[in-house]
Amino acid sequence: MRLSGQNLRCVRGGREVFSGLGFAASSGEALAITGPNGSGKTSLLRVIAGLLVPSDGSITLDGGEAELTVAEQAHYLGHRDALKPGLSVLENLSFWRDFLGGESDDAGRCLASVGLDHATHLPAAYLSAGQRRRLSIARLLVARRPVWLLDEPTSALDTKGQDLFVTLMRDHLAGGGILIAATHTPLGIDVREMRMGAGS
Repeated sequence: MRLSGQNLRCVRGGREVFSGLGFAASSGEALAITGPNGSGKTSLLRVIAGLLVPSDGSITLDGGEAELTVAEQAHYLGHRDALKPGLSVLENLSFWRDFLGGESDDAGRCLASVGLDHATHLPAAYLSAGQRRRLSIARLLVARRPVWLLDEPTSALDTKGQDLFVTLMRDHLAGGGILIAATHTPLGIDVREMRMGAGS
């Protein structure tokens, strides 16, 4: 499987964020997108995820499910944790499993994988920032998709949470997954780096 972008251009608010941009990542590979704030790291992830329409260029996933879009084969973990505060931890994850569809895993087992099995019935509103991040990470596990798009994925995680996430990322890559992460800090895994500059 190979995810690639060709000649991508993104314009937001009348400003060209980047143009002529290309990238590629194959099964088992992690690509770290680095660069200063405002250089377009998040915008690129959102374009790949189908949340922004590029002004030019194309994105393809060779070897994926032909009848599905790239976005339908990718998980996007953004800055904000998409949780409903009134629902329990388990209810939040079960909602995402059912909403995303496809090949799924047991929600309880996924919560245990991120160290939240003790909090399954706790309302999400009571979670700390790090626990909310762990719950968002569990979404990557409960509905399996080959491409992970991660925006500052270790933000709010303590050392134990970061170590746990390193294991999950390595497992994803070992299973043939693709990982693209916008980050200011090392991920703790082997990566290829693509640096973006202001106005790239």
